Amino acid sequence: MSETSPAAEPEAIPECPSCRKPALLCVCDQVVPVENRIALLILQHPQEQDKTLGTARLTALHLTQAVLTVGLSWSSLAKALGRPADPQRWAVLYLGSANAAALAPGQEVVALDAKGAACADQAKALAFIEGVIVLDGTWSQAKALWWRNPWVLKCKRVILGPKQKSRYGRVRTEPRGDSLSTLEAAALLLSRLEDRPEIETALGATFQCMLDRFRAARSQLPKPPASKRRFPPRGRKRG
Repeated sequence: MSETSPAAEPEAIPECPSCRKPALLCVCDQVVPVENRIALLILQHPQEQDKTLGTARLTALHLTQAVLTVGLSWSSLAKALGRPADPQRWAVLYLGSANAAALAPGQEVVALDAKGAACADQAKALAFIEGVIVLDGTWSQAKALWWRNPWVLKCKRVILGPKQKSRYGRVRTEPRGDSLSTLEAAALLLSRLEDRPEIETALGATFQCMLDRFRAARSQLPKPPASKRRFPPRGRKRG
């Protein structure tokens, strides 16, 4: 009786050591560093492992003042950031259900007070922000990050009201029509706060390149994890 030879294992796709994406999706050759004045801190949940379509690491690579930190809790903003920082001069993309379109129609970045209402003087509330924090992960993961780090309550709260839908389109289903990837949320937030639309344009072009390469190589890539409710609901990640 002849023995049936075992099926050959599919060859592993090499991973880029910089962006940590499958080589077929690596867009490091397209990344031109953007000098952002307002710093970015991405807190990524350790279980956020969407290396195929996640954008957190790509976002951090794109910005000269960006830190990506993976973990569950830090004792302070300074510990998470790795340098001294005053949380009252930072803003966090708020984990909540506040609707920017309802609170401040036409405004893409809305500052909230402690009760979740739009601040009366938006210009004053958004002035002098030194940095912004984005939580990267599914809704439940972001919620865990929020509650495990009570120092975020010292930060200003902002939400997004994007005028355009995410470039993800049908590539990855998002929980809401106004949900954005972490890259898109960070790009929108920084470009509006700094009044520099070129930030959003540059990061958006790189993200589009990644999505184009994904569509071209989809059959050769491992299936990405099923999308769950992701944060930020109007922005995060995300991964």
